Amino acid sequence: VSVIERGGGSVQTGGSLRLSCAAADRTFTRFTMGWFRQVPDKEYEFVAAISFSGEIMTYGDSVQGRFTISRQKGKNLVFLQMNDLRPEDTGVYYCLADPSESTISLTSFRGQGTQVTVSS
Repeated sequence: VSVIERGGGSVQTGGSLRLSCAAADRTFTRFTMGWFRQVPDKEYEFVAAISFSGEIMTYGDSVQGRFTISRQKGKNLVFLQMNDLRPEDTGVYYCLADPSESTISLTSFRGQGTQVTVSS
């Protein structure tokens, strides 16, 4: 399974960034997708996930109300709009794709990660 992320970068506190992620495979055609992040000196943290239908979205407590996950209808292409970014959002963001159509986990297919840095 190919999982490719784009976006990321550096912004100041209060700024916005948008990540995108595409998944492709010859066997699996429907993926639940989302992001985990790894912040410095901490374990992985769940950020957001969206079902293949786009009807079910879940968020981690620390990003609720600031981040929005969406996807292109019928495709394995998702977006993470990150607003009101804070220094504690700094980390490597990993896109994950899971053919289970229920959730993502750290055992799901994973992209290479993209760095997000928020300066105060």
